[in-house]
Parts: sequence; structure tokens; C-alpha cells
Amino acid sequence: MKINNTLFLHLLYAFLLFLRASSSSNAGNGSNNSKEVYIVYMGAADSTNASLRNDHAHLLNSVLRRNEKALIRNYKHGFSGFAARLSKDEAATIAHKSGVVSVFPDPILKLYTTRSWDFLKYQSHVKIDTKPNTISNSSSTSDVILGILDTGIWPESASFSDEGMGPIPSHWKGTCMKSQDFNSSNCNRKLIGARYYADPNEDDDSTARDSFGHGTHVASTAVGATVENASFYGLAAGTAKGGSPDSRLAVYKVCSSFGCRGSAILAAFDDAIADGVDVLSLSLGASPGFTPDLTTDPIAIGAFHAVERGIVVVCAAGNAGPSPYTVVNDAPWILTVAASTIDRDFQSSIVLGSNKTFQGRAINFSPLSNSPQYPLIYAEAAKADNIDLIEARQCHSDTLDANKVKGKIVVCDGKNDETYVTRDKVDIVKRAGGIGLVHITDEEGAIASNYVDFPTTVINSKDGIMIIQYLNSTSKPVATILPTVTDLNHKPAPMVPNFSSRGPSTLSSNILKPDIAAPGVDILAAWIGNSAEEVPKGRKPSLFKLESGTSMACPHVSGLASNVKIQNPTWSVSAIKSAIMTTAIQNDNLKAPITTDSGSVATPYDYGAGEMTTSEPLQPGLVYETNTIDYLNFLCYVGLNITNVKVISRTVPDNFSCPKDLSSDLISNINYPSIAVNFTGKGVVNVSRTVTNVGEEDETIYSSIVNAPSGVKVTLTPNKLQFTKSSKKLSYQVTFSSTLTSLKEDLFGSITWSNDKYMVRSPFVLTK
Repeated sequence: MKINNTLFLHLLYAFLLFLRASSSSNAGNGSNNSKEVYIVYMGAADSTNASLRNDHAHLLNSVLRRNEKALIRNYKHGFSGFAARLSKDEAATIAHKSGVVSVFPDPILKLYTTRSWDFLKYQSHVKIDTKPNTISNSSSTSDVILGILDTGIWPESASFSDEGMGPIPSHWKGTCMKSQDFNSSNCNRKLIGARYYADPNEDDDSTARDSFGHGTHVASTAVGATVENASFYGLAAGTAKGGSPDSRLAVYKVCSSFGCRGSAILAAFDDAIADGVDVLSLSLGASPGFTPDLTTDPIAIGAFHAVERGIVVVCAAGNAGPSPYTVVNDAPWILTVAASTIDRDFQSSIVLGSNKTFQGRAINFSPLSNSPQYPLIYAEAAKADNIDLIEARQCHSDTLDANKVKGKIVVCDGKNDETYVTRDKVDIVKRAGGIGLVHITDEEGAIASNYVDFPTTVINSKDGIMIIQYLNSTSKPVATILPTVTDLNHKPAPMVPNFSSRGPSTLSSNILKPDIAAPGVDILAAWIGNSAEEVPKGRKPSLFKLESGTSMACPHVSGLASNVKIQNPTWSVSAIKSAIMTTAIQNDNLKAPITTDSGSVATPYDYGAGEMTTSEPLQPGLVYETNTIDYLNFLCYVGLNITNVKVISRTVPDNFSCPKDLSSDLISNINYPSIAVNFTGKGVVNVSRTVTNVGEEDETIYSSIVNAPSGVKVTLTPNKLQFTKSSKKLSYQVTFSSTLTSLKEDLFGSITWSNDKYMVRSPFVLTK
């Protein structure tokens, strides 16, 4: 069976990931003497680097044979620990040693890929706060450093030009690691650092250079310089720019053909803390079936220590939607990003012999004539002998008769087909000799996937019925599929695509996740210059590419976080997070509530606080600041004892102890910008919040606006907040009560504080 190069590469990559993930997940299931990579996590780094390395060596040597080389890397800057090759018994022995928080097999995490800033109405020159602790962003450069943990970087891209940028920030302590195809001259005043984390025993990818494209794409989305006349072979043509083009970029290559190793991710966090980054962006996370707790999740561990050091950590929510409880990277100290669409679509239309045209969605560079002159056949009419009719109608593998398909455009009915997606059917029809594909399905939602030269369009079921009626009305049906065109000002937008992972959080339903939504569908950004994938025949590789996933949404928010940091350099991590969340919007460009791409009204489980905005977070008026005690209480709530809490955190107050009452109400009262409470419908539930005035006016009054679900009474005490020069922080209580006998489903609402200049909104969810 012939397989095209792109499909072969995808299958090979998936196979390698499967082998590696299987190896990791079975680390403790084989022989007790077989060696696997384990991560030994020892909490906060409270000694010198040399002292920590000695401690690690002593601990490791206590379980190893003399002179046995097992150490892979040390963690010694932001936290303490190491990665080493150990047997199951050796790992178990170390786990019981004093000062060890957890020992776990090195997991393999995954990337979350399957005109955005213009749609968000991004402006490079916004209103400047006049307070003395802020800086102007009217210059062409800033000292904010954004770190990307991903597949590396293509440094030659114009998106990483340093033209007009000033000297490298003095607080940068990182490096530009050399390799055979990457040297210090590849770094500049924009791309100021690059590291890679290859395992010499397994990787041959010892370079910071990106060979996949994913890292280059997300980096340019976050901080890319302005590039005129960018497009993907003429589609999405315009000016490409990152969200924070004035910010600096530091790259940490943690992903290779084996996936994204947890040990490498922790090493990157450790280095980034020492290097001096201000924001970290991770478009990756747990693979299906891997459900770590907070002491065995490399991202949660690394992010905790980064946030303790004042670094904003932004992560993708995952691509496992639309089922509930699929959101990942959901620790409360992480800013978790869902995906949304923008007002740009890619139309690939089919024209029938009756001259009727139906607009579908796909990206293809069809070589067919604009005239409907090509034979059209319904897949069930092309059924091979002894094949199930439904499988043939859906174009399953080996169900089509090549003699009937050759030279024809094939109509495949994909409704209720959970086996094959459009890309699979392109290959199936192509192998059978077809010259085009019309795929009828409502399942693939808002994404316009790329099928390169093969004429393809994805049609909704309503239009599909009319196409089938045409097929049945004539003995010689004909059609053509037109090349894709860019459709601007598409409505409605934004929507939440099906793939975006949904809440509630599996860690605790009393922390609302995801936090925010951002553009993640068909995003144009920089790509590697030597990619052979998805290149039309006779064309050179494009330097820009359209990609979809929460991977693409994440850098929109990390770029925004960098801008907020530029504008407000003294703000805490939680203040920046609050500013982004409380200024989000919930309506689309039709001024109607944002929906999912299946048509239902979106809820905070779909998009958190809503769709990010770009200028409002720079001056939000009020912020919610989550403090050390909030996070320590959360660690206690998820099962850590006070001994381990004190080992993990470097900021535990001397008098702190885990609360005796570790109910979910404790988590609901964390000073988070959103609210989630357990509410049966009976009785009364109270939660408290504290806000800090960061607006221009010291003397101001905010009034409350409550949007409550039917049957629920929400009372704020006080219902007005009067700030003065001496009262920058004020608290309020929210009381939920109801006459309902019980809650049949989770309910949603919001609380907004307004002083006529700022609108500070917090969503809430009442969980049954």
C-alpha cells in the first residue's frame, strides 16, 4: 500500500511517541532491576548549586553500585532534584529518603497542535498609565524576556529580526548554546538565548534549531517582529506580528522526535529561573492517559517554583475537548488558555453542474478548472463488492472500487463517522484514483485543514443533503472544487472549537479552569525554512504556516502577559493574571453571547473568563492578588502534609500549618479572579475576595453588577467599594442562596465591579 510522505512522517512520529510513552508508563511494571529514567523531586532550592549537586550525588550513590553512571541532569536553581536512570527498587528506596517529595518515571508530554492580533484589535501604542511605576511602551524595545519551552527555533525567520532593538537586558543571565547547525551568531538582540536538552543516550537532535516548526510558530505568535506581505501561499495575506513585538525571546528546546520529556521540561524551568525570564509559555502538556498529581507533574512543579520567583507561567489547556474534565495544566498558579476562532475563514467551494455553489471549509490549492466539468460520484455508488454500504458511503479504507472512482470527485458522507477524519479520506480517495473529495460532516467544526494540492472541501450536513439530491437527479453529475479563498470578517466570531479542552478541573472543581480563551484556529505564524510538509507541487516551502490548537492560543496570552509586564513592571504574577482575566469579553462580533462551534452558548467551562482583550488588561482598574497562603492551602487540600509543603515552598511563613478543615470551601476562598463553589441549592454559601486598586484615581467608588442564574440569589457585602489613598485594598463577601430544592446542573453567572471607567468582571460557577 502506498503512503504519501506526509502521512508516513506523521505515522512514524506517532509510533515513536507510542513506543516512548509505553516505555515511560511501564517504567515500574517490568523487572525490578531494569533501568528507566526517574525524576527525583526535592522541593525548593535552599542551598548553593555546588551544595545541592553534592546532596544529589550522595543520595544517588546511596542506592547505586560504585562508579555506576546514572545521573542525567541536576535541578539546582529554582528547585532541587535530579533525573537519573534507576531501577524500580532503587527509585522506591530513594522515595523514602528524607527531603524527597516524590520520585516518578520521566513522562512524555505532547504538543497541543492540530490575522489573530488584528481581530483582537491589538494596537502597539495604547493609553499609557501616568503612575510613576510604569514605563512607556512607545519605544521599539523593552527589557521583558519571554521564554518558550517547545521544539526550538528557526533563527533565520524575519519574525526574529532585532532591527531597532536596544541592548540585551542586564538581568539576562542565559546563553546561546552552540551546535553543528546553531551558533552564537544565530542569537541577537531579539532572540537573546537558546538552550536544548538532548539525552545523549537517545537523542540525535542536539541543537536548539527547530526541525518540526511548532516552536517557531508559537514563538513568532507571542513576540514576533512585524513582517510585511506574510501569507501561506497567498492565503491569510497581510502583516504578521507577534503580540509583544518589543519583548525579547529565550528558547528552551524540550521536545524532540520522542516527544517532550518531563526531565527536560524541569531542566528548562530550572534554567529559565536562573536566566532571568519574566514570562514562560508552554504549548504542551499531559498525554491522554497520563493524569499526574501536583508532585508528579513536571509542568505544575516547574511552574510553582517559577511563579514563586515572580515569573508568569502561561500554558495551553489541551486539545481533548469537547468532553468535560479534559482541561490540563490546571494548577491555580498557571494561566490556562483555551482556544477560540477569529473572524477569518478559508472557503473551498464546490460548484455543481446545476451551477449551484456551496461554500465549504478547507485549505487546498486545487488545480481543477473553475468550470464544473469533472464527474461526481456518491461514495455508496462506488462501493466495492462485498463491502458494507455504510462503510463505503463513509469512505472507509478499502471500501471503494477504484474502477468506479478513477478520475472522479467523490462525495463521502462523514456524519456519525468516528473512525476516519477528512485527512484519512483524502488518502483513501486518492489511492482509489479519485481527483477530489467532498466530505459531508458537522464534526470537524471550525478548523480549515490543509490538503495541499488535492481538491477537498468539507461541507455541512444541510448543504450535503442538497448535493446528494443533485447526484440523484441526473445521470451524469459533474462538479468542480475551487481553490481556497480567504474570507475576512467572518461571523460569528469568536467561537470555541470542539477540540479545545473543557473544565471542570480534575484537581478541584472549586478552581474554575480554563482561565481564558484566545485565538487558536488557523493562525498564521512563522515556520521552518526546510519543511517538505504541505508544500504545493512546484512551490518552495512557505516561511509562514497556518496551524490550529490550544498551542496557538497559548502564545497569544503569553504575549499579552509580556505587554502587561512592560506596562506594569512591578506587578505580581497574580496581578497580571487577574488583569487578563477580568477584562475578557463574552460576546462575539454579532454582539451575541459567544458560542461553541456546535452552536451552544459557551460557558466558563469552555472559555474561562472569556475571550482575551489586548489593551484593557494594561489598565484593569482592580486586580485580585493570590498570595502565598492561598497556594499553600491548595497544596494542603490536594493531600500534601506540612512537612512536604515546607520542603516544596521557599516562602512558607514560620507560623503556617495546614488547616484542620480541608473542605472544598477552603479552595473557593482562594483569592482567585473567578469563583467556583459547591452549591446544592439548599442553604447559604459565602465566599470572600479582596481587590486592589491599581487605577489612576486613588479616590474612587466601584459599584457592583450581578448576573445571577435563575433561582439563585447573589448578594454582595458591601455592594460598593470606596477606595482612598490609605485604602488600596478592600474585601467583599459573596453570599449565594436559593429557593431551589436541588441543582440539576452546574450554573453560571458573574460579578462585575464598575466605576464608569473600568469594568472588572469575575465569572462564577455553582457546582452541584
